[in-house]
Amino acid sequence: MSKLSSAGEKFILHWGEMGTRWGVNRSVAQVHALLYVSPNPLHAEEIADTLSVARSNVSTSLRELQGWGLVRVVHLLGDRRDHFESMHDVWEMFHVILDERKRREIDPTLQMLRSCVTEIQQGEKPDKHMQERMTWMLEFFEGMTSLYAEARRLPPHTLRAWVRGKGKVRRWIDSLLGSD
Repeated sequence: MSKLSSAGEKFILHWGEMGTRWGVNRSVAQVHALLYVSPNPLHAEEIADTLSVARSNVSTSLRELQGWGLVRVVHLLGDRRDHFESMHDVWEMFHVILDERKRREIDPTLQMLRSCVTEIQQGEKPDKHMQERMTWMLEFFEGMTSLYAEARRLPPHTLRAWVRGKGKVRRWIDSLLGSD
């Protein structure tokens, strides 16, 4: 797969740009996008040729994507090279990304906030304003983490139905709250 369609090229370039906005290396995001739209698993040389990037850059990107659990190695009969493919299910991919971001970003933030709140409370002269603000932030993060855990327990088909019916859910919530 060395020649991309215009739409494929546009998607890969955009995914790379979005990746940088999400804190992901552009090449990593582009390799992921290419593997996602590819009908067949690709080996590293094919990826490098298609994207016009260095083979070493592809290897680094593939290791990172495997670390996230978004890409896996596939072996093809008669070919000794490793081939790679992306997850196909967008919902599963979304879950994996959210789980990994939670583990890498939210969990350490929760741990730090808990530690700060405890430190302030145990201090000789607690700063009430700082304690209040950090406690609010901690409660927010704990609440969102709990909400995420509840949503994560939903079967994929339930989550898909909820997303499709988001207007109905909003109207139902508004009716519970007595909003217009």
